Amino acid sequence: MPVKAVVFDVGNVLYHWSPRALYQRMIPETGALDAFLRDVVTTDWHFQHDAGRPFCETSAELIAQFPQHEALIAAWGPCFAETITGPVAGMHDLVAQLEAQGTPLFAITNFSDEFWQPFVQRESQLFDRFGDIIVSGAEKLVKPDPAIYALARDRFGLASGEGYFIDDNADNVDAARRNGFAAHLFSDAETLMVEMRALGILSSEA
Repeated sequence: MPVKAVVFDVGNVLYHWSPRALYQRMIPETGALDAFLRDVVTTDWHFQHDAGRPFCETSAELIAQFPQHEALIAAWGPCFAETITGPVAGMHDLVAQLEAQGTPLFAITNFSDEFWQPFVQRESQLFDRFGDIIVSGAEKLVKPDPAIYALARDRFGLASGEGYFIDDNADNVDAARRNGFAAHLFSDAETLMVEMRALGILSSEA
């Protein structure tokens, strides 16, 4: 079945995301910064936000575990925008090209709903181009859970094989392929565009 819609991940596909960008101005010593990111504000800790837990709960628990880092942990929520460091090269132009050729655009993102709301409002110029966006924190479903792909296909109105999904995480891409999407493991815009042209998803003139 031919692809009729493109489905994007957001973090490190449309926008660069890095907790280091926030904390490097607060922790100037590289070794201490590396240890804080590795041992305190870990990937597993942040994943709770993507799954729908509020920051007020997760931060209180983490501060109880690491009271010496209370101020740094507390900064995560109000300063979260600083972890998003700008557009990924070429990707916003690709979104515009796909919109111009009439391709429906959607997204599935692992993202805290409370952090998503101010971000999507700030970046409305891009996200207003999208027909719908599945936000894990709002749905309390996270990639690579098969249920989030089933929800996306239902919400987006896509039969198996009609959605082309782009993500920088191999587990998420593999899960998408098992659950009704064609999928691309993202590295950079040019590689993606070459594949999309070869598949007939992107006009050869773009």
